Amino acid sequence: MSLPSPAASPSLKPTELIPAGRKRQRSRSMQSDSSSSIKRSASEGPTSATPVPTMTDPISSVDSAREHEIEIDAYMAEQGEDITAQPGSLTIEEKVARIKYLRDTPMVAGDTWYIISRQWFRTWEIACGILSDKSLESLQEKDIGPPDNSSLFDSQGNLTSLLVEHIDVEFLPEAAWIELVAWYGQAINPLPRSVISKAFLQTTLELRPPRLKVLVLKDLGPDADIAGPPHSYVTVSIKDPMKILFKALVSAVTARSNVPHRIWKIEPGEFLGSHFPVSKLASWGAELVSEGTDKTVEDNMIESEDPFVIEFQENGAWIVDASQVVQAPPPSAVHVPPPLFSNDNDFFSRLSNPRISAYQNTKPLRTPSPSRRGSSSKAKESSVAPFKSSGFSKGSSKIIQEPGTLGLGNMGNTCFMNSALQCLAHTKELTDYFLSGVYQEELNPDNPLGMNGAIAEAFGLLLHRIWARDSTSTSYSPREFKSQLQKFAPQFSGYQQHDSQELVAFLLDGLHEDLNRVLKKPYVEKPDWQGGDDLELAKLAQTSWDGYMKRNDSVIVDLFQGQYQSTLVCPECEKVSITFDPFMYLTLPLPVNRKWWHVIHYVPWDPSVPHRRVPVEISRDSTFKDLKNLLGRWMGARPKRLLTLEVFNHRFYKNLDDSILCGDMVDNDQIYCFELPCNSRQSRSYKPKDNDPFILPVILTDGVPPRPAYANYSRSTNPFGRPFIVVIDRDQAGSVEAMYDAVIERLRRWTVHERELYTWQTDLSPNDGDAITIPISTVSPIDSMAEIKENGDVSEVDGMVIEGDIADQRILGDDDSDMDLGVFITGTKQGVFNLRLYSGYKDYTAGGYGSSNGRPEQWETRIEDTESGAPLLKEGDAFLCEFDENMKTFYFGSSPYESSRWDEWVPYLHLEYLKAKEVAAAQKSKGITLDDCLAEFTKEEQLGEDDLWYCPRCKKHQQATKKFDLWKVPDILAVHLKRFSSSRTLRDKIDTFVDFPIEGLDLTALVGERRVGTRLAQSGADINELGIKDVEEPLIYDLYAVDEHLGGLGGGHYRAYALNHVTEQWYHFDDSYVTQSDASHAVNSNAYLLFYKRRSNTPLGGKTNEKIEEAGRKAAAEAEEENAAEPEAQLPTPPSESGATPFPFPSTQQPSNAGYLTPRSNTRSTPTSSPPPLDDGDPTALEAQSDDLIAEDALALCPLELASHQFDFPDPSARASPTSSVEVEPDYDDDPARSSLFRSHADIDSLVGSGQNGLPSPAVSDPDMNPFSDMNLQKSADDSMDV
Repeated sequence: MSLPSPAASPSLKPTELIPAGRKRQRSRSMQSDSSSSIKRSASEGPTSATPVPTMTDPISSVDSAREHEIEIDAYMAEQGEDITAQPGSLTIEEKVARIKYLRDTPMVAGDTWYIISRQWFRTWEIACGILSDKSLESLQEKDIGPPDNSSLFDSQGNLTSLLVEHIDVEFLPEAAWIELVAWYGQAINPLPRSVISKAFLQTTLELRPPRLKVLVLKDLGPDADIAGPPHSYVTVSIKDPMKILFKALVSAVTARSNVPHRIWKIEPGEFLGSHFPVSKLASWGAELVSEGTDKTVEDNMIESEDPFVIEFQENGAWIVDASQVVQAPPPSAVHVPPPLFSNDNDFFSRLSNPRISAYQNTKPLRTPSPSRRGSSSKAKESSVAPFKSSGFSKGSSKIIQEPGTLGLGNMGNTCFMNSALQCLAHTKELTDYFLSGVYQEELNPDNPLGMNGAIAEAFGLLLHRIWARDSTSTSYSPREFKSQLQKFAPQFSGYQQHDSQELVAFLLDGLHEDLNRVLKKPYVEKPDWQGGDDLELAKLAQTSWDGYMKRNDSVIVDLFQGQYQSTLVCPECEKVSITFDPFMYLTLPLPVNRKWWHVIHYVPWDPSVPHRRVPVEISRDSTFKDLKNLLGRWMGARPKRLLTLEVFNHRFYKNLDDSILCGDMVDNDQIYCFELPCNSRQSRSYKPKDNDPFILPVILTDGVPPRPAYANYSRSTNPFGRPFIVVIDRDQAGSVEAMYDAVIERLRRWTVHERELYTWQTDLSPNDGDAITIPISTVSPIDSMAEIKENGDVSEVDGMVIEGDIADQRILGDDDSDMDLGVFITGTKQGVFNLRLYSGYKDYTAGGYGSSNGRPEQWETRIEDTESGAPLLKEGDAFLCEFDENMKTFYFGSSPYESSRWDEWVPYLHLEYLKAKEVAAAQKSKGITLDDCLAEFTKEEQLGEDDLWYCPRCKKHQQATKKFDLWKVPDILAVHLKRFSSSRTLRDKIDTFVDFPIEGLDLTALVGERRVGTRLAQSGADINELGIKDVEEPLIYDLYAVDEHLGGLGGGHYRAYALNHVTEQWYHFDDSYVTQSDASHAVNSNAYLLFYKRRSNTPLGGKTNEKIEEAGRKAAAEAEEENAAEPEAQLPTPPSESGATPFPFPSTQQPSNAGYLTPRSNTRSTPTSSPPPLDDGDPTALEAQSDDLIAEDALALCPLELASHQFDFPDPSARASPTSSVEVEPDYDDDPARSSLFRSHADIDSLVGSGQNGLPSPAVSDPDMNPFSDMNLQKSADDSMDV
């Protein structure tokens, strides 16, 4: 016996549906109320921090909304209405849909977003059924608890999390946060954050706004110390004006804002109390801060942990006379907090490649000899302060640091800048250019494309600091450089994390324009390729380069810029276009299988073909057009007739048109692909036609009871099952009955009782020529049927005609072999569901999130508003099929839906998919080298449809093939490994290990200029006229610096490895912490930017090197004139004497016919190249007289034996390196007298040194103690040195 057929459902009267419930309406109103709220509480600071008062508390808004809800419920109870389960209350599915919709809201500058712990949010996702976790199967929504950020703080209330999105935290707009608070209770440790603007209309969330210390000025006596209770903190935005800062500072210490006050800014430090004595203002470098300015916190270079002292008037007078506060050097002994993580077990070290440790085999520093050249005394090895080199200066307790080992302090997520600066600062040729002072002569402040020379000057001063010979500082915070940087590049403003490669690109381009030797750029027309052989190609390349040099000529061009060849070929006429363009760095794609794997739910149009579960693997950069081409080939369907949609919460959530990238979809997104009998119209180039059928979404919902007339809440629907698509042609669109029949036909696929969707008739002659055919191919006849009556009784019907609304229709199947000629379909069963019409479903969705229903419309109203004969449907319409409980249970079953076919997906594994998986597995085991990346860069590819090339021969845009080739390579090759994806929404980083050589990167075979030049030279052509030289010299490069990135795209940390060209020793730079290292440690899976230097028999840099040598000869001549005026030769100036030049200056070596060997080369270099390491032996009298390292009087240079000394660092475990990019470090600069030296440019006339790498002797050091001396006391035996 067949299953019973349900009786017709009682008619559900159409009632106006309002899409949002009353709770949702209140949440919208609360959004406007809370828009001015949250000026950030001190949730980042210690528990003693005083929060900034807020204008509006979002919790109070929620409480107010709840009071309003109680009033409504009370009224409804008086009317006898059941208020236990209101239609307007949100289900779990609706809450999930609501949060998902709000999270898709774009960030707008000035808005407030909230940080929520990933730990709490994951718990919420599990309770709501978004994620599954076997250990938390019993977790229910009532067990979640209020939003809680406690896991992000330590026991003292300090924010310790790295705040990496999707790993540590999630970001929620204020509206979503208010919803969560309303549902689950008042939040614990809320973290509101402002959205701030960046350059080019970009926005970002200010994750770590500056946290400032607040103290109060007190007259405690002349020798009083800082006392009182612990000081307060305030947190403000970098975009806040100074007035907001003043208000926040005052509110942190008193509620009496009307008391006259003024604010002092003092030097950073640790304070044991909040009462700051008047007597210490001068010694702490106090400066009055002006409130009446339009500048922001960022403009005033205010950083996190900066202290402010508030002075209130007492008896109408100020406590201190501001004119009497004379600034003095800040205290030398500053308490330095220990690193956040231990060195051997920190977060980023664990992220490093396990096969290579960044700290393995690290050697301790050996203190260099303090003696002059010729002394036989040796320095004793001692355990000195970690992360710094050691020197010796007579009469000073401070330790002279090795040039080039200065750490750069992290000013709050500025590790991206510090690592890039260290790599560029250790580019010897660039450093020589700035330290020699040549850059001052080439400043081009009038260049409209430059930055008035400010970037070049700031970079030059920074290099003087890094390579200073007399520095006792272990670290320096480059505030001045960052101030100039953000002035001309607002995208780097604030203290957020940025891309280090973007900074390198901007800085090199800025230095180029600031130092451009072309004062007035002429117009240069780019030459075209007219065809020809090698000679014409070489002429085109040289003409292009000459034209570029007419407008661009600087030290950056001499060192960093090369030229690549771009070849385009038209696929139709085979027209070849070749152009040559310059490059400053080489961006190499990683040839990894960046595949997007997903399961597609494929629904054929033919109901007799089962729906299938199809796993696919395609490039992450592919679009859904590419995906539909793949599915069409596999399924034998036309790709243009495939409709791809995302399903969420039993509705269509997103229209996945041809332009959407597959990589934008995440793993748990449900993607459906529907085959249609017409064009799916998902291409933006599709032009609508008058006879186009209507493509409508169909959503299954529970029947909704009528809404009481007095109720002020909306009538919502409860969707269930799977949505599907129906296609209505223009004729069907004129009849509601015909549209109902079309929906029944699509519904058949999803129920096991598909036969019960039709009415049947018996004893009808199969040869009746007047029969109307209904193409139902899989509905088989039945012997008997059952009818479910409204009271639940079941009656069996045998051999009866069940009348329907289309009683005169029957089916004449094409294949009647299995048909019982006594039973035929006469039509569709009426009353299975109520067909509701809704509008506002643009792109198959309504409101952008799953719980919205669009706008309901009555069929009677639509018919009245439609002209006779015109379709009743419009674009953006949708059908909602309302099932009553009996019908829903019969056709689909109760939960679980045992009578449905929603989960009956037939697995489909295509052979292409299986082979792709095998290839991916083989490629993964093979690994990647830098040569593979270069091959990927030079691989020919076809342009996309959105990036067409205009063919001048065909006179139309073509999808041409394009190929890049290296034509000319620079002396300094900067390589950018493209680890970050450019997907619009998905944050992705490729952590694949790329093996790159430390020495001997050979590019000879890849450079077109060498290949063409060799062939032309063999044919007898004059290649010198073509600008091609030294074709016999191989193009071999050696690594000298690496910029690495650890962590994910949402955060992470930057560090650098670099070779010190003075000592030929590798160092590891982790912000202000510097350790001796080895080149092999830089080869790891975190390597991001690689810096290579070309081996050469001649000095690198071309014109720049000539200028440096000329400056050296000039300085040497002046030194010789001064030496000639002295009656007797003098010994070198001892370190304690003053007058030494403060900066190293690479002057010219004495002429020699023999020359010397350059590092890593067996060929003899010219005398102007870098000299070999000096020996430790004593010079003879003749050597002493002719040695340029020995100078006289104030021109004497320090006798540091640059390469012969061995420096041993202590075990890095003695002091851990903080690997968090958010740690803000204090400055340990020297006294103002010394600091002022760096604020002025080095006068080239005063920089004298005869040796190529001669370095000036250290000036007198500040007698103050070294900042680290209180933590790293050395043994008395180690302090004794032979002088």
